[in-house]
Amino acid sequence: MNLPEQGTTRRPRALVIDDSRAVRSIIRQILADLSFEVHEAEDGQQALAKIDELGGVDLATVDWNMPVMNGLQFVEALRTKPEHAGTCLVMVTTETDMDYVRRALEAGADEFVMKPFTRDVILDKLNIAGSGA
Repeated sequence: MNLPEQGTTRRPRALVIDDSRAVRSIIRQILADLSFEVHEAEDGQQALAKIDELGGVDLATVDWNMPVMNGLQFVEALRTKPEHAGTCLVMVTTETDMDYVRRALEAGADEFVMKPFTRDVILDKLNIAGSGA
């Protein structure tokens, strides 16, 4: 995970990428409670633009099924950019087939959360991925 440099006061940045406003709101609150500076995007293409605008993020939660650019395409695109190699990527999706999990991890996702999820599941996955509180 790309943590702020020693001596800076910048909170870690998170980007919640999901086409569902309700899901974004739930994950936003969980991450805000963990002191993340939280931003949102409705699809992968919007997310890439937001990451460029912000100069990077430390963590992104990514839905698989979105219009314009899906979550897998986003993960693949972000992982081609060396400057974002340390960004922690957590897929948060309704896809439950193990083939989806394998594809996401092979593409560069650090963890995989299946919807519906609880706050504790999100926290556990962030801790496993090294991005927790």
